[in-house]
Amino acid sequence: MGWIILATLGATAAALLALLRVPKLLWSMVGSALMLGAAGYARQGEPALSGHPVKADAVKLPVDPGYIQMRDAMFGRFGGESIYFGISDRELDAGDTQLAADVVIGAVRYAPKNVAFWTELGNVAALHDHGFVSPTSLFAYNQAMRLAPDHPGPPFFLGWAYLRDGQPAAARPYWARALALAPPQSEYRDAIAKRLALLDAYLAQPGGAR
Repeated sequence: MGWIILATLGATAAALLALLRVPKLLWSMVGSALMLGAAGYARQGEPALSGHPVKADAVKLPVDPGYIQMRDAMFGRFGGESIYFGISDRELDAGDTQLAADVVIGAVRYAPKNVAFWTELGNVAALHDHGFVSPTSLFAYNQAMRLAPDHPGPPFFLGWAYLRDGQPAAARPYWARALALAPPQSEYRDAIAKRLALLDAYLAQPGGAR
C-alpha cells in the first residue's frame, strides 16, 4: 500500500505541476523531493507492520465541587466568566489540562484586567504542571492580586493551590489574608474561616507544618 500511495502522490504532483503551469525547470526539484521521500520510506518504512488504534493516556482531573462553589461565591456564577470556566472544567474532567489552560489563556487575552480569569489561570496552570505551584501559576495568581489587592479570591485560591501541592504552611498566610479581606456579610466568609481553622489544627499537630 505504501508504494501505491507513493505512486499516486507522484502522479498527482505531476498533474498539479502541469495544471498550474509550473516551469519545467522546477519539475526536477519536485521530483528530487519525491525521490528523497521514497528513499526514506524504502530504508525505514515497515509496510508489514500491523496497524492498531492508539489511545492517549489521559489522567482525569475532576474539579472539586467545593472549589467550584467557592469560585462561584467569590466571582459570581452567572457572568461571562462562567462560560469560560465551564468549558475549562469540562476539559479538566476529560484530563486535557493543555486545552483547559488554552481556554483560560484565551479568556485572559480577551479581558486582561479580569481578576477571576487570572486567578483561574493560576489554578489551571498548577494542574497542568502536575499539581505544583509553578512559576507560571504563581505569576498568574500574583497578577490577580496586583489587579485587585482587596479581593479575597486570589489569595484564597493561591492558598488552595499550595495546599493541593502539599505545602500547608505556605497556604496558611494566604488563607489568613483572604479571611481578612472577606466582607463581613459575604456568603463565603464563614467557609474561609472554617477552612483556616482546620488548617491551623492540622499545622498544630506534630509534623503538620512543612
